[in-house]
Amino acid sequence: MPTNIKLTLSYDGTNYHGWQIQRDLPTASGTLKEAILKLTGEEVQLIAASRTDAGAHALSQVVNFKTSSLLPVSSYPKALNAHLPQDIVVYAAEEVDGNFHARFSAKKRIYEYVILNLEYPAPIYRNYAHWVEERLNLKKMKKAIGVFIGQHDFTSFTSSAGGGKNPIRKIDKISIYEHKDFIRIQIEGDSFLPGMVRTIVASLIEVGLGRLDPVKVKQILEARDRALTPPPAPACGLYLAKVKY
Repeated sequence: MPTNIKLTLSYDGTNYHGWQIQRDLPTASGTLKEAILKLTGEEVQLIAASRTDAGAHALSQVVNFKTSSLLPVSSYPKALNAHLPQDIVVYAAEEVDGNFHARFSAKKRIYEYVILNLEYPAPIYRNYAHWVEERLNLKKMKKAIGVFIGQHDFTSFTSSAGGGKNPIRKIDKISIYEHKDFIRIQIEGDSFLPGMVRTIVASLIEVGLGRLDPVKVKQILEARDRALTPPPAPACGLYLAKVKY
């Protein structure tokens, strides 16, 4: 009987066209799948907790796959890392119940968005934080957070790729932290629509810049009209921070 293996990994998404495999394009999933093939000799089906966007990163992505390989589970992290580029690192592996599904078994997902709020951009962070030149008003941004908490129809905050999916989602918590010139927005919820986190962040940035009133954010949410929201914030600042089971 095949063994169900759960991997936890981190990756720098700069050089990848997202998680999901795409023909003739480098993806995090495709790169990991190739490493597993080299290690086990098997073409496996990878199931991930989240399909991150092109250019987005993961501090803690969770995947599972079934294999007939007799390799000890404890050997997977180092053995796979030997076949992976330096921008993808597997740091945990365990055998799980056959019914475990990295996506559907997940209870909560936590995303983090990093903003560099500085007069001039910092080249070293260009792929890892979204630069916003004008000073953001965190007090106003925090005031707008409450609009998103709870279960809502997030049609206004999803990309066109979300067409056909149930737009009802529940957000448990949004926190905003400031440390020197960096602002971190952390969002926790059951699941998210395509582009949802980045569009929420973009709206909060508009509030922080004084271009969008916190009261207006509630009206946009209730309107269920994607045309009313700003374009999603750049993917470079987005991180899948944690998946809870």
